Amino acid sequence: MADEYSSWVGLIYVFNLIVGTGALTLPAVFAGAGWLLSTILVTLLALVSFITVTFVIETMACANATVHWRRVQSHKVDESEAPADSDTDAENTTEETAIMSINRRRKRYYNLNAKVELGEMAKLYFNKIGQLLFYLSLCIYLYGDLAIYATAVSKTVVDLTCNTYNNNTEDYSTKCSDSLNVLKIDMYRIFVAIFALSVGPFTYFKVQKTKYLQVFTTALRWSAFIIMITLACIRLSKNGQEGHPQLFYLPGVPSLIGSSIYSFMCHHSVPGLIAPFANKQHVIRQIGLDYLSICSFYLLLAMTGSFAFDSLEDLYTLNFIPTGSDKSGIFMEIIKYFLGAFPLFTLSTSFPIIAITLQNNLKSLFLDVNMMERYNFIVRRLIFPTLAVVPPIVVAFLTHNLRNLVAFTGSYAGVLIQYLIPACLVYFARQHCARNIGSYDNKYASPFKHVFWLVFVIGWSILCVIFVTVNFIMLEIRSK
Repeated sequence: MADEYSSWVGLIYVFNLIVGTGALTLPAVFAGAGWLLSTILVTLLALVSFITVTFVIETMACANATVHWRRVQSHKVDESEAPADSDTDAENTTEETAIMSINRRRKRYYNLNAKVELGEMAKLYFNKIGQLLFYLSLCIYLYGDLAIYATAVSKTVVDLTCNTYNNNTEDYSTKCSDSLNVLKIDMYRIFVAIFALSVGPFTYFKVQKTKYLQVFTTALRWSAFIIMITLACIRLSKNGQEGHPQLFYLPGVPSLIGSSIYSFMCHHSVPGLIAPFANKQHVIRQIGLDYLSICSFYLLLAMTGSFAFDSLEDLYTLNFIPTGSDKSGIFMEIIKYFLGAFPLFTLSTSFPIIAITLQNNLKSLFLDVNMMERYNFIVRRLIFPTLAVVPPIVVAFLTHNLRNLVAFTGSYAGVLIQYLIPACLVYFARQHCARNIGSYDNKYASPFKHVFWLVFVIGWSILCVIFVTVNFIMLEIRSK
């Protein structure tokens, strides 16, 4: 097929999807929870995220089998017309294997050829209440994502313009600069409004990422992260250890959990990335290698930042913005301004895409997507884009605390999308296929197929939610 790509190209896409803005919030929360405890937890969170990715892949194969089986049952295709996987060898059946041939054909129903999105899987295996909860959790996650984007972009612009006069980037009660009699919090809200007016309107149109835009943002992302790691290492070699994170600090764990869940999120996009793989035979093993490299990359970024800087900003790029006391040369100032402005490029281009995804899910939740033409222009093209854009902008107006936004989005909606939904989907998919198709020989079954792993994932999800909820309650009590 023309739209297929090699496994290694696909793995690069997966890597680029996961390693995004979430990684920029990791160094601060990594240091905040203690470097040894954080190393253990980030590794564990990477493992749990990988486990649930294998659940999504297994469920996708089940969904392909279910769709084909329904076509057989409705006599649209003959049972012998089993779809051949891209890496499946031809079978030679004889009279002696006639009985087993049926099971072999049904085994081939389990493939990853057709892209089946999470929403379609939910419709196949969840009841009406389950489908409603799925769409609600996905929409909440996307709302949180958009609020994080708007906040991160606006904070970046404020700190690029105001940080020369105030090194404390979290203190928004001071003036922006000596020449501007405007508080930083007011400047922040002005930039939120500018961001909403300049980027928000793209949500009302059919905006798609072009290949060149993907290449451009990917190059920016790789350059920025490599430069940050390199500069942190240079700083360590020149100035020695300036940061002194503790080994263990339990109060910092909830923020770390939220940020890590957000940083390992790719589950809602796995079907679209896996389906075009030319050879899917070892896809689970290859994605496992991807997760191992991403986890190592995150630990390197967070560890170097934790020891190189005595204090870390919520958005790691802000640590590299030049200040009035900087004596570095012009080249280094350009590099640092590039890092400081990095979120502007990637987040501004991603915001409309995420907003369009959100409005499509809102339409699926409230409208009949098969009969969209019966709805008028105002409903289809005005109301739902507005519903997608306005709430996250309002949230960004109300708070500039990026760490809490990431913790909330990752630890509540993120837990549902990344942990609970894949676990529930794979459980019901296995039951459905074994009961209806009569054979469950899924070669894309998760290596973690024992019921223990389902219980473990659900238990871990509950623990994460409890941890973060207790932390939010304690913070609220302290603030009073």
